[in-house]
Amino acid sequence: MKITHFLLTAGILLGFVLLPSCLDKDDTDWSRVYPNALVTVKHASDETVFLQLDDNTTLLPVNMETSPYGTKEMRALLNFEEVDEPSREYDKAVHVNWMDSIRTKPMAPNLGEDNDEEYGNDPVEIVRDWVTIAEDGYLTLRFRTLWGYSRVVHYVNLIPTNNPENPYEVEFRHDANNDYPDRMGDGLVAFKLDDLPDTEGETVKLTLKWKSFSGDKSVEFDYRTRAATPGTSAIAAERSVVPLQ
Repeated sequence: MKITHFLLTAGILLGFVLLPSCLDKDDTDWSRVYPNALVTVKHASDETVFLQLDDNTTLLPVNMETSPYGTKEMRALLNFEEVDEPSREYDKAVHVNWMDSIRTKPMAPNLGEDNDEEYGNDPVEIVRDWVTIAEDGYLTLRFRTLWGYSRVVHYVNLIPTNNPENPYEVEFRHDANNDYPDRMGDGLVAFKLDDLPDTEGETVKLTLKWKSFSGDKSVEFDYRTRAATPGTSAIAAERSVVPLQ
């Protein structure tokens, strides 16, 4: 298994497109080049590492005895193959070809009039993509904004709007930290949604709001509070693989 660390700044997911151009077409197994899943890396109560594929499906990685991220729970891009091996209490047994962690954060508190100062109010675009999804208690987002070449750290956060009419309304905040805008690039980030009210098994509409380059926008996701899985005991992590916080 290969643990990769793709650069998630300018042209991040473009990296998956550009990478193959450096490879010999005759030697490339294209099915292993691109991610074919977005997962949560978890630990069961017996310390078994397993992967949550979606709200309902669990994977047992037969070639992973420990997590590359220690005891931390992470969202990650994954390339895997199903294998004909016992999966125990999990849904499928898989072989992990490579995995790349995504910046994984808790929600931040709404600070009212101080939100702009604390979290910034710089524009972004939320990209409609298969990795932009609410599942397994997380909101994972592919976003697009302007980046400079100075490696200035950008800060991103997700806060509740405290809308009394909709407790499942959240806002994406971006602070470019005075970075000199030079070119468009994409980033990936995942936010743990356990600060939201329990949906008690029901699927509700989660509303995401953000400031785009053309004004305020919003979109709805189907959301259900994370269901119980085989005895997880890990906590959310906050590793950064790019100049992004």
